[in-house]
Amino acid sequence: MKKKVVTIIITLCSFILTFIILHSTPHTSLRTHIFMTGHPIVSFNTSIKDDELHNKLNQQDNVSDEFVKFYTLTSPPLDKATESKLSNYKITKIGFLFFARYFGEA
Repeated sequence: MKKKVVTIIITLCSFILTFIILHSTPHTSLRTHIFMTGHPIVSFNTSIKDDELHNKLNQQDNVSDEFVKFYTLTSPPLDKATESKLSNYKITKIGFLFFARYFGEA
């Protein structure tokens, strides 16, 4: 019984640690999001650059205290349903973790 509890605790801690590592920086969070949405090859091969236009607009309109930054992929994945390139992403910081979300076309 004690061995089973220890195994469960170690497994749970491993999942939590992996989640924290994959969301510890904006770039790893974005790559994790792309990987989990079904584009594993693109997540490793594409380069990420700052989306200067959206970041500048966000600085002017920012009324909240949350961290929000926009990034663009140089070789974005193609969405099969809409046949559009998924190039722009919004990164939000919650606590000490970063979360990515698709933002839309430029």
